[in-house]
Amino acid sequence: MMACSASTCQSNCYKDQPDEHDPDTNSVANRNISNGLCLKCKINPPISSFADDSRFCSDCFRANLFGKFRFVVTSNAMISPSDNVLLAFSGGPSSRVALEFVHEMHSKAQKNFDASRDRSLPVFGVGVAFIDEASVYSSPSNELYKAIQEITAIVEELAPPAKQLYVVPIESVYSSECGDGRERLKRLLDAVTDPTGKEDLLLHLRMLALQKIASENGYNRILLGSCISRIACHVITATVKGQGYSLPADIQYVDSRWEIPVLLPLRDCLAQELNMLCRLEGCGSLKTVELIRSPGTGINGLVSSFVSLLQEENPSRECTIVRTAGKLIPFHFNRIQEIDDSNVPLATRRRQKRYNLKPNECFSSESFCFICNAPLSKSDLLSLRNLDQCQTSPDTFGAACCSSCRFQILPQDPSLLDQFSADLPQQLVARAKLDNLENYRMLREQIQDCLLSEGEDET
Repeated sequence: MMACSASTCQSNCYKDQPDEHDPDTNSVANRNISNGLCLKCKINPPISSFADDSRFCSDCFRANLFGKFRFVVTSNAMISPSDNVLLAFSGGPSSRVALEFVHEMHSKAQKNFDASRDRSLPVFGVGVAFIDEASVYSSPSNELYKAIQEITAIVEELAPPAKQLYVVPIESVYSSECGDGRERLKRLLDAVTDPTGKEDLLLHLRMLALQKIASENGYNRILLGSCISRIACHVITATVKGQGYSLPADIQYVDSRWEIPVLLPLRDCLAQELNMLCRLEGCGSLKTVELIRSPGTGINGLVSSFVSLLQEENPSRECTIVRTAGKLIPFHFNRIQEIDDSNVPLATRRRQKRYNLKPNECFSSESFCFICNAPLSKSDLLSLRNLDQCQTSPDTFGAACCSSCRFQILPQDPSLLDQFSADLPQQLVARAKLDNLENYRMLREQIQDCLLSEGEDET
């Protein structure tokens, strides 16, 4: 399980493992396994929970995962000393491991700062955000209160430096001046009849809430715990929904199309690895919080079950799916802007320059769906051809969406679009109006040579 089976993997997961084709190293490895010793340190007994991981002890298993995490963070220059990072915490194994690893890097940076004489290199800040979705899921209030108390305890029990915890209801995406946000959110979700569309809309609102927390509290990075297992499911669902054009934007290490860039440092880690790490006794088990939520009933739930079945049959399936999708050309915003800061170590800047996307290695896109923020393809832009640039009619909202949101989220009855748009958060409505204007101008520029002037005859 420790190996991702990818020959082009950059996470160094094979760094300390023997060459499978070398008979000498294989014989030593087999001897260590038969002697009941860890394949890496050759001192401690290996883990016995799963067959593939029986080669490594708990300390080496954790070190391997942390090495993959740290390599992704440093090679993509995700976190610099002057950054403030907001970690999205759900209480599950993935976000719990992300919190633990970020805390380890944070503690080390603080120790280096305290030990330095001039203390010229600052320490990056870390905050933790939990999105309360009680208004969406009908879970008992006492269970939610208990879960929030456990999450608070997890964050407070971390060793210094201290981390600020933000527990924010998802209806906070609505301005306090716009009335009852919970009631508007309920009407908005009730207007979406497609189960998959409702799940997707909730996911987009969750990201909108995280962006709002980060923006209002001075954070310039948002870190998610999405692992390779979840990304593999997204690859399949996006393909089924017809989101192939925008798929490369969602599966990279960095996503800077948002106001606050989004980071995926666990992109090379399997869910089974993260679950095991949370249960390991030798590493001090990481406490997680289980939130009771209804299982997905749409495409997302079906694909999740399908990928889980594939993974059971072949443990490398998820890695194969993500590796295949990784061959798609990413977008220009799938990178952190190159750093020109004397506070950032020269080695970090060199690594970023080495691993960052080059202009000829990515697509450029300036138009985005106002609901899910997916890049719009040319076919989506052509839907604006008959609309005036200042229109704000229901047709305009449909034209400003990607095809997936148009068919799965927007009401199909035109008479319901006015109420639907009235219940949308103001940020989305403003984005729709702005994007329509920009998309119209872009479309005019693209077809300018084909347009007839007023004095020309059509024949």
